[in-house]
Amino acid sequence: MDQHKLILLVNTDPDIGEGIKEVIIKEWYVNEGDTVAQFDSLCEVQSDKASVTITSRYDGVVRNMHYSVDDTAFVGKPLVDIEVSKEDDSVGAEVQEGEAISVGRPVEEAVMESDTFTLPKGKILTTPAVRRMATQHKIALHEVVGSGKDGRILKEDLLLFLEHGKPKTTTTTTKPMTTTTPSSRVPPTHTHTDVGAPVVGVPPVPSPVMVKVLGQDRKEVIKGFKKAMVKSMSLAMQIPHFGYCDEIDVTRLVEVKASLRAVGEAAGIPRMSLLPIFIKAASLALTHFPVINASVDDKCENITYKASHNIGVAMDTKEGLVVPNIKGVQALSVVEVAGELIRLHQAGLNATLTTHDITAGTFTLSNIGSIGGTYAKPVILPPEVAIGAIGKIQVLPRYDSVGQVNKAHIMQVSWSADHRVIDGATMARFSNLWKAYIENPVTMMMYMK
Repeated sequence: MDQHKLILLVNTDPDIGEGIKEVIIKEWYVNEGDTVAQFDSLCEVQSDKASVTITSRYDGVVRNMHYSVDDTAFVGKPLVDIEVSKEDDSVGAEVQEGEAISVGRPVEEAVMESDTFTLPKGKILTTPAVRRMATQHKIALHEVVGSGKDGRILKEDLLLFLEHGKPKTTTTTTKPMTTTTPSSRVPPTHTHTDVGAPVVGVPPVPSPVMVKVLGQDRKEVIKGFKKAMVKSMSLAMQIPHFGYCDEIDVTRLVEVKASLRAVGEAAGIPRMSLLPIFIKAASLALTHFPVINASVDDKCENITYKASHNIGVAMDTKEGLVVPNIKGVQALSVVEVAGELIRLHQAGLNATLTTHDITAGTFTLSNIGSIGGTYAKPVILPPEVAIGAIGKIQVLPRYDSVGQVNKAHIMQVSWSADHRVIDGATMARFSNLWKAYIENPVTMMMYMK
């Protein structure tokens, strides 16, 4: 038997991500002594960019797992030892210089005769979303009966287990301890008081009570998407930002919002919002101002004008801030942009965004107004050179062209740009063009490809 060690090497494993030096072990799908086949899932790891499932490159037996759950695994170091047969001609043939698998020397002799692959003991087939749900409800997945293919546990199985399968526990209701003193009881209120007599029915002012802090401080390691945000924002602070703000009258868009939703539903897009239109308008404006869709190197010695409009959308997830991007917006329709936006949003909620989804962005929009607020000061995401933050839509009084006050739907936008390569006039002209497309949807429609 030869023993082979599966090693994470980023430069040959695109699923991990270029430049990643370490990952967090989120979950093991195998145990020591389990039999595995090629492409079987070994574990799920979390980098500062995405969650990735590591699969086996060999048929064999797991002999040693170098990390436990929540440990930090360093790229280029052994992850798991898999014992394989000498007679396996595929072993070594796949291993080329610089690949993610390195072959070690034999460490022990053993005989493994097995013509068929069986599901390793303890291995549970399900999705990351179901595993997270089980973790939240403190459910051991081996107690749940799966109804999917090959015994896969579905979300419905977990919900059924929550409803019927949980062990019944006896709960006792304990009334909270309260200390009541005669002075703190509120006496009955009197509706009549004699002048000059003592005031009856007014409780005395209670003496100050020292508040006891319940619980303890908690310390945790910053990892995953939060760690990625630490890195990117630290780099962003080296960029000389300048801001530009304006307000947009979206009354015409709001008036046709019902029609937009009807068209969206016909195209399979439920609850069509205005954000896809804002994204498409930004792409049309970027065509006239390519410097805003550019990137600079670390020393700001070279600028690269990006041919594709990969527009990122900042999303707030349970794992922290993540900015996936819609690739090639300049070649997409508004409906196609909306469909891709829904896919990325759902993947962000389920923590299933891939490295492809969150890399190679060229320009970013933050729809912070969906949470609240009007103006913001967005921070550029390096190596990009500009970002926009869209505020909430408010109904406000505004003068029309003849001096009459009308009800208008007003939205604020806040831009930040890298002042090393973008000047204020360029940012203002870009914003004005984007504003013109949104305030006059017909104009935008005329220039769409």
